[in-house]
Amino acid sequence: MRTVCFHGAESTGKSVLCERFHRGRGWPCVPEYGRLYCEEHGTDLAMEDLLAIAEGQAALNRQAMAARPPLLLLDTDQLMTAAWAEMLFGEVPDALFAYPKADLYLLFEPDVPWRADGTRFFGEDESRARFAALAEAMLERTRVPFVRIAGTWQEREAQALAAIERLHSGDPRP
Repeated sequence: MRTVCFHGAESTGKSVLCERFHRGRGWPCVPEYGRLYCEEHGTDLAMEDLLAIAEGQAALNRQAMAARPPLLLLDTDQLMTAAWAEMLFGEVPDALFAYPKADLYLLFEPDVPWRADGTRFFGEDESRARFAALAEAMLERTRVPFVRIAGTWQEREAQALAAIERLHSGDPRP
């Protein structure tokens, strides 16, 4: 089984593309637990909330992995929660780095318009750029393989598809 995690700042197409690949290609996609959590509990988050989100995401991931699909897409994982912790609180609990890592991360650049949806935080250019940099720093810190995804919506889809298909075919290049 191979896992691919969609990673990056808010409003960069991660959830939409994950769902599109699920519908169009049949690849299972684990949704973002943090969104579900915030819709239920609100967006006034404390560190305890981020740790609960991390564990909730882990439970969803484990449930999906139990089916042993050859390829599993993760809308997010705990490395993104680590970026949230750094952005919101200036620190990252070690527990967020202890979760299993995906085989490949797709790092979505914030080069498309930001859209408010009631759960997003960082729409201003400066805060969005800072959050994107922190998301990338988490990938670099943990030395996981990643591919940058940027450009138009169509370019993003083509780049992500190419990276996923390389991994799925056994090509060792990220």
